[in-house]
Amino acid sequence: MAIALNLLPSCSSQKDTFTNRLYHNTTAKFNAYYYAKEKILELEDEIENEYQEDFSQVLPVFYTIDSATIESKEELLKEAREMASKAVDWHKISKWVDPSYYLIGKVDYYRGQYEEAQNTFKFLNVNSEQDDVRHIALIQLLRSFIDHRQFEDASFVIDFLSKEENIIDENKQYLYKTLAYYYEARGEMDLMAPSLFKSLEYTTDNSEASRINFILAQLYQKAGLDAFAYEYYQKSVSGSPNYERIFFAQLYSQQVAELERSKDLKRVRDYYDDLYKDNKNVDFRDVILFEKGRFEKKQGNLDEAIRLYSLATKEITENDRQKGYIYEALSDLFLNEKEDFLKTKYYLDSALTKFKETDKNYGVLAAKKIVFDQYALNYELLTTNDSLIQLSQLSPEAQEKFIDEFLAQEEERLIREAEMNKEKKTQGVFENLLAFGSSGGGSGATFYWDNTVAIQKGALEFTQMWGNRPLTDNWRSSDRGFQEAANSEGSNSIDEKTAPEDENTPASITTNLPDRATLLNQIPNSPEIRKEMLVEMEEAYFNLGKLLYFDLKQPEKSIEYLQALIEKYPETLKKPEAYYTLFLATKDLNKNAGKYALLLNQEFPDSQFTKSINNPEKVSGSQANLASGENYKIAYGYFQERRYEEAKNIVRQTLNEYPLTKNTDRLLLLDIMITGQLEPLDTYKTRLRTYLQQTKEEELLDFAEKLLKAVSEDEGNAPVPNTEATDKKEVASDISVDLPDDPNVQSPYKENLNQTHIFILPMNTTVAEKASDLTAALESFHNSNFSSERLRTGTISLGRDTTILIISPFSNSEKSLAYKETFLNSFNNDSLTEEIKNSSFVISIENFQQLNKRKDIEEYRSFYKKAY
Repeated sequence: MAIALNLLPSCSSQKDTFTNRLYHNTTAKFNAYYYAKEKILELEDEIENEYQEDFSQVLPVFYTIDSATIESKEELLKEAREMASKAVDWHKISKWVDPSYYLIGKVDYYRGQYEEAQNTFKFLNVNSEQDDVRHIALIQLLRSFIDHRQFEDASFVIDFLSKEENIIDENKQYLYKTLAYYYEARGEMDLMAPSLFKSLEYTTDNSEASRINFILAQLYQKAGLDAFAYEYYQKSVSGSPNYERIFFAQLYSQQVAELERSKDLKRVRDYYDDLYKDNKNVDFRDVILFEKGRFEKKQGNLDEAIRLYSLATKEITENDRQKGYIYEALSDLFLNEKEDFLKTKYYLDSALTKFKETDKNYGVLAAKKIVFDQYALNYELLTTNDSLIQLSQLSPEAQEKFIDEFLAQEEERLIREAEMNKEKKTQGVFENLLAFGSSGGGSGATFYWDNTVAIQKGALEFTQMWGNRPLTDNWRSSDRGFQEAANSEGSNSIDEKTAPEDENTPASITTNLPDRATLLNQIPNSPEIRKEMLVEMEEAYFNLGKLLYFDLKQPEKSIEYLQALIEKYPETLKKPEAYYTLFLATKDLNKNAGKYALLLNQEFPDSQFTKSINNPEKVSGSQANLASGENYKIAYGYFQERRYEEAKNIVRQTLNEYPLTKNTDRLLLLDIMITGQLEPLDTYKTRLRTYLQQTKEEELLDFAEKLLKAVSEDEGNAPVPNTEATDKKEVASDISVDLPDDPNVQSPYKENLNQTHIFILPMNTTVAEKASDLTAALESFHNSNFSSERLRTGTISLGRDTTILIISPFSNSEKSLAYKETFLNSFNNDSLTEEIKNSSFVISIENFQQLNKRKDIEEYRSFYKKAY
């Protein structure tokens, strides 16, 4: 008891005696500090476990910190901070106070409270008398500076640490690894390797050494030093890495050693087959099929590459990003090699479902998808309507016969597929994906569920009686539409389907056999319905012609659709613009463009398109947009003041001088409104109806419809305009809206600063074509300044004369604006003038879809100036 009483005074946190210090050192280390440190280590283990390595890219030096992981561990971080704070507050004379302050700084760092964390690390550097704590705090401060691209501050810390002595091995390991991160962030990939080598010297964790060796191997492979790459891939296999890293190390080491240069094609193919057979590689079969497909593509075997890619998409895997790369490769192949835009669209759709918005590929793929969505919408509408209208021309008996023959063919096809599915193929490992022995499947199997043909025939008999019913309650009231059935006709293989199969769908017997009555009901036997469908087809021909020329750079295909439009719809109101696009397309192909110039002059001498080709030297581009916009404002002001003749003169002069600008539709509508004040009402209404058929802008369409409605609701009471402006009804004043150019009109763009953003650099198409080194220069710029951001560069057309360069992704507006600032201050290239650079802007993914649809950059800039 006396001893216990003697120890009680030692609990004081201030009294500096040997016994007191011993007590506080012991309790601080093994209680509060210990538990706080364990909590942080637990978080770091979770960050590592949750991170999905992307082995197709050079692995990052540090695991990327996922905000979702941090949020899920908020309670753990709170406990760590509380325990570390107790170690400081309760044991003030302990030697574990400074280490506890460091843990508090780390908690703030992981929470994203970077300023507080940096202040803590700076405080320790100035005030701590423990060199080991000062050093680790400085290293963590360095990492925080690199995270925020504060390279000047980071360089200062590096210089300071280089002069420090007696840095312990554990801190040296972390320091050299952070130095490698510094060079990674700056894009100085060649300087990463020396830092990683030094980090390896002090690495005691075998798993950590394995990962560093893998990164070194990737860096050597990227530099073309295959022998060194092979060596370090082999080294990365040691150190108890997870099997995923072992697999990719073996795969890539064989590639750099032999596969890429081998002329023994059979040996290479056997290598991939052997990998596939190995049961340890079940989780990587998609990668193996994909890599074999890439090998076949290099040999020029495109169909075999497609087959292997398609098989890879069906493999079950937890690595969505890898599956995204496979779908992206399929979309690229169908776009560039096959020029099949429909399949390109559906593979793009599938790719985007596998990438996150923050992934490197997402922004560029999303931008491409917008164009192909429009292509698919118009193409499928055109082909479906055409088929249905052809059916409607048959007699009722012939229609029924056609449907019966179609159903019979479908039944035969489905039974044939069941026969094929039951036969286990043995020609190669890639066909024999899952061989479970001879448990059934043959037509002679006695057990029903082992006989796939019997199952299929049973399903077909059920369908013939009840129709194709989904698994749902009250299924007797359900049936299937004709269009759905028509879309599935003839799809007997993965590369013949319009949309790729979902790899998560189990291989099962499906009937896909539609209901006979439903198919017959889908045929448009009504003249009114056929007329509506023909109008839709007219629009589709026109849209496809423009899309193929302006967006997909396919002048020959564009000509086919536009010529079909004019042939099938000789009275179409789209003819002037169709002639104009045909003029441009034939001119690009060095064909008889003069033919369409002549037709425009003969048939539409007053069209803006005619004026444009007759005045090729007239000012165009941004200068024309600016000038026409200013004239429009002046003319609209005159109109509001009832100075109609003056307004008309400015509008007509502007339309002649600048025939085709972003303001043309607004000028034309204003000209029509002036007509309503100066000419007969019938002329005004006729021009409005024509305008409604020709313009695309939704706001202008809505406004024109209101104008027409105002003079059509009660024509008996509507005065006929005469030549005296003061006696006429002011048609525009009857509408309770402003002309859509007015700033009060609601913008089609929405402010969403936290959404994924992309950086846009618009330029003239001619400039873009000449800037052959621009992409390479940007890649170098990104490597130097944003390498950890995994940025991707791509280009798409925004009309005939404008190409936009897209850089993505940025997780929010703040990061995209930071990129823009660095781009403007640091990026230099002979291809880009300061004017072009300064025309750049950032935009959210959602708003980009609007911009791509409207193709009006100046309209977006008005929103951009307010929102950003």
